[in-house]
Order: sequence, then structure tokens, then C-alpha cells
Amino acid sequence: MLIRVDPARSVPLADQIAACVRRGIADGSVSTGERLPGARDLAASLEVSIHTVLAGYQQLRDEGLIELRRGRGATVRGGSPAGRAEVIELARRLVEAGRRLDLDDDELVALLKEAAARAAGGAVPPRP
Repeated sequence: MLIRVDPARSVPLADQIAACVRRGIADGSVSTGERLPGARDLAASLEVSIHTVLAGYQQLRDEGLIELRRGRGATVRGGSPAGRAEVIELARRLVEAGRRLDLDDDELVALLKEAAARAAGGAVPPRP
């Protein structure tokens, strides 16, 4: 698995690490049960702090995409992590697009609920 970071980008390095793994899970290049690179080894190869790598891995753990076990490292969880990773990535991109359009969180949530209602063929909830 190839994980790259660009220190020149405004995106925090831990977020870049998490995004690389998330994309790998979403596109199938990283499989369920696969071990991710060890935090110490990855930190050395990327020339970043081990804490940066661990922060990226903790994001993925909090999203339910990986399991972290002391002494055993990080592994991709079962239960369709690819689909979950894809939705998380789409949500992240939706939030970024909303920020560019100066939409606040309530507006984004309302738009998402409206889209979900339309997709389900139900009534569209009124906007606040």
C-alpha cells in the first residue's frame, strides 16, 4: 500500500495519511483483514512523527474502518469497510464543497436529508 503526504499542502499530515488509507479501502486496493504499515515504520518512511501516523490511524479507527491493537498494529475491519470508506470520503468532499459555498452545518444537513428523502421516494422535509 502506497501512502504519501505532501507537507506543502494545507491539509494536516494526519488527515493526509487517513485519506490515503480511506481511498485504498474504497477502491479495493486495501482488503479486509489487511495489516497497515506499522506506525513507526510508516513515520520513518514519510519522515513524520509517529504521533502524526497514530493520529491518522485513530481517525480511521473512529470511523470504524480499522482496528488498532497494541503490539499487533492496524488492520482493516470487516463488514464492508470499502463502502463505508467511500461514503466517508464523499461526505468529506460534500463538506469541503459546502464550505467553499459558505454553507453552514445546518444547511448541509438539511440538503443531505432532502437528498435522502428524494432518493427514498418520500416527502422532502421542509427547510428550516
